[in-house]
Amino acid sequence: MTVRVGVCGAAGRMGKTIIELCREMDDIEVAAAIEYSGSSMIGIDAGEQAGVGKIGVAITDDISKIADQVDVIIDFTLATSFAANLQKCVSSGCKMVIGTTGLSVSDRDAIDSAATKIGIVFAPNMSIGVNLTFKLLEMAASVMGDMADIEIIEAHHNQKKDAPSGTAIRMGEVVANTLGRDLKECAVYGREGISGVRDKKTIGFETIRAGDIVGDHTVMFAMAGERVEITHKAHSRKTFASGAVTAAKWLAGKDKGLFDMQDVLNLK
Repeated sequence: MTVRVGVCGAAGRMGKTIIELCREMDDIEVAAAIEYSGSSMIGIDAGEQAGVGKIGVAITDDISKIADQVDVIIDFTLATSFAANLQKCVSSGCKMVIGTTGLSVSDRDAIDSAATKIGIVFAPNMSIGVNLTFKLLEMAASVMGDMADIEIIEAHHNQKKDAPSGTAIRMGEVVANTLGRDLKECAVYGREGISGVRDKKTIGFETIRAGDIVGDHTVMFAMAGERVEITHKAHSRKTFASGAVTAAKWLAGKDKGLFDMQDVLNLK
């Protein structure tokens, strides 16, 4: 069975990569491409703008116009565009794979509500390796967490707008949940000046934005005399695109409900 996908943010970095990857696969088809209203890309062939040649799909600015042509929408747009895209998918009955980061609490609540009507895979990072890393973090936290100082260091390219990354925050949530802590209460985002003696119950975050770094994440469990570091490094956006496409194919067989990549990869 061929799964028909619509790509929101088709002219962005991730959108282009997803289109390129789908062109290399036999069981998935880019059936629609969406950009924001007023984009100069509206009407242009999605394959041409992605650099893979014509695919016969013109970029549009309205999900509702193409809802009957797709099985799943893949959304890697900005947080400012996300709410409208979600609302249109719900009203059109389109399933969604959501990779957008920097979402607010109200956006998360909207996803929970939407999942009662459509199938949704929501993950701050679609990478298969990163989702395996989440599982490793559970193990490390359960063994070392209460004895260690825990720090999360992440690095991305200089065009990334949100910080810390959604992946870093999710790593913090995984560790905090394993230890019975609330990340909202124990997270420390950067340090400057005289910050005082470190509270052992906190989880620290450090952010780097530089060059064209695709995505590096390290979680450090540091104790007296030793430390364990769990690191994931992404070398290509195809890593995330591949996970998103895998999620779309998996979600095509679901009716409704909220899922993540742990579900898709059977890691739970």
